[in-house]
Amino acid sequence: MGEFSGQVALVTGATSGIGRAVALRMAREGARVVGVGRREDALRRLEEEAARSGGTVHGTRADITTDAERVVQETVAAFGALDVLVNAAGIISNGTIETTALEEWDRMMEVNVRAVFRLMQVAVPHLERTRGNIVNVSSVTGLRAFPGVLAYCVSKAALDQLTRCAALELAPKGIRVNAVNPGVVRTDLHRRGGMSDEEYAAFLERSKQTHPLGRVGEADEVAELVLFLASRRAAWITGATYPIDGGRSQTCAR
Repeated sequence: MGEFSGQVALVTGATSGIGRAVALRMAREGARVVGVGRREDALRRLEEEAARSGGTVHGTRADITTDAERVVQETVAAFGALDVLVNAAGIISNGTIETTALEEWDRMMEVNVRAVFRLMQVAVPHLERTRGNIVNVSSVTGLRAFPGVLAYCVSKAALDQLTRCAALELAPKGIRVNAVNPGVVRTDLHRRGGMSDEEYAAFLERSKQTHPLGRVGEADEVAELVLFLASRRAAWITGATYPIDGGRSQTCAR
């Protein structure tokens, strides 16, 4: 019997990085997980890996910017309830105040903020019935300013404020809302955002110097914090934005 036995979890961004690590960990802990992603082949691999460890992940192909209602409805129809919503899907791109195209700004807000807001909104009635909770995957860039990723920083700061405001509003319903704020984690996020393999390798090497603990993070490490916040062990925590960044958010420009 795992910590999430009998519970139903909906995890977006479940085909890679932190979302995938969360989906697999929750499945191993007994949750029935609906993992949302855009790539059918990656969803099938996720299901197979979960099954090998005795867990259950149901992969759902969807675009979170347009399919929020369908994803939540299908989760409840399949498993009868919703206990945990983990918003792990997100995108990044480079750009300054002078170079960020308006279309890129809008896309960043659509995926990283608007889609999360809508998923939370449509999940509330179901989470109220189970006294469930929400964990948003934000970023150290929501807590501190960094040059060259303007729209991403603003979107994650907005996500942190969404987390705090929703936590206050949903507390009377027994719904907790928290966020995790990772530093640099070894995922495909930056490469999907436009970095070449060589640029990404140099970025990871540089990150050893910018993170006080001397290394980048791993997706499984962030997943552990997500699971804690989603669990009954965190029953008196809401509205928190937790850095998990090797000390990055404590540093000054260097």
